Amino acid sequence: MAQSLLTIDLGAICANWRALAQMNAGETAAVVKADAYGLGAEPVAKALADAGARTFFVALAEEGVALRNVLGPDVTICVFGGHMAGDAALIRDANLVPMINSIDQMLRHVEALPGHPFGVQLDSGMNRLGMEPAEWSALRDIALSQKPVLVMSHLACADERAHGMNAFQLQTFRQMTDGIDAPRSLAATGGTILGPDYHFDMTRPGIGLYGGLPFVDARPVVSLAIPVIQVREVNPGESVGYGNSWVARVPGRIATISAGYADGIIRAMGPKAHVWAGETRCKIVGRISMDLIGVDVSAITKMPETVELLGRHQSIDMLADAAGTIGYEILTSLGGRYARRYVGG
Repeated sequence: MAQSLLTIDLGAICANWRALAQMNAGETAAVVKADAYGLGAEPVAKALADAGARTFFVALAEEGVALRNVLGPDVTICVFGGHMAGDAALIRDANLVPMINSIDQMLRHVEALPGHPFGVQLDSGMNRLGMEPAEWSALRDIALSQKPVLVMSHLACADERAHGMNAFQLQTFRQMTDGIDAPRSLAATGGTILGPDYHFDMTRPGIGLYGGLPFVDARPVVSLAIPVIQVREVNPGESVGYGNSWVARVPGRIATISAGYADGIIRAMGPKAHVWAGETRCKIVGRISMDLIGVDVSAITKMPETVELLGRHQSIDMLADAAGTIGYEILTSLGGRYARRYVGG
């Protein structure tokens, strides 16, 4: 069998959610956008709901509709993207809570769905989504008169505890919201770890649920076992893979494993990445191709049937370092060809 096995530990996800919730005196929501960071919104959200999560965040109204069909009527589903043109029926029928990002979205929402719940997203300095201070000042009294269920913003540098942007955004958010009656939220995973000043009424952890930094105490969530298809001897001067990019200097053994960039294994990580064969770290050699990867297994006396790319020996962030990226991209790039096994739910 050449299909790789991706194991997702739902129990670890729930344990991470509970650990982050214990840092926060208010409500702890769960971010399950992008198909729960690539791990499957349906099983992940069900497990989190069973663990006690009552508010979920997605990026798009369409994601919210799919989640409502899974979780039923008894949870709150918020949409970061707000109320886009054409979303009114989706928001109404699935009882979604759009995070309003602009005056245009506010007008669209109150005209199309008067009285329907909504939240407000403010731009406290990230310049990505949300109302800037001047826009909020012009709309604040009108928006608050409609009783938003949440007023939120998002930190740009929360994964760097000492970064000055954190204190600046906290001050800006307070200036924009102090004195309002609506619940407030500023912190995702990084902000939760920054401490109580950033927590307000709700935190919204995402990457920390899935075992990623900056939550250093997170339980690992994913493991990826890749089958070995073939092992061959190579002599000095022989190359492996496309472009002759790796050439043997000494006699060795190369395993060809059954995965590649079609499975979301980022091609650029090749020169720095490793897999694990049992307790032995083995370097990836040659270019990562669409379906296959070469691995130097010269140090292995008994070759296992599979090697580990993610798991006990190598976290998503370690693999991300090899690719020059972040753990978020490793997770959300995981392809659809893996056999998926959910445990601990």
